[in-house]
Amino acid sequence: SEQYTIIEIMMMEGRTTETKKEMIYSLFQNIKQKLNIENNDLEICIIESSASKWGFRGMTGDEIKLSYKVEV
Repeated sequence: SEQYTIIEIMMMEGRTTETKKEMIYSLFQNIKQKLNIENNDLEICIIESSASKWGFRGMTGDEIKLSYKVEV
C-alpha cells in the first residue's frame, strides 16, 4: 500500500533479545495508534555493530564513558 514503511534502527551491540523485541512491539503499537499505519505495512530492522565501529563525541564507542547503559 501507499503507507508501506521500513524502519532501520542502528545500535551498538549489547541489548538483550528481549529488550529489542519490546522495542519492536512498542513501535508497531505506537505507529499504528499514532500514524494509522497497519502492521502489515510496516517493517522494522535492527542493525547492530560493535562499539568499536561507532564514532561520536570525538571517540570510538568502546572508548567513551556513556551516561546510560547499553547492556539492558
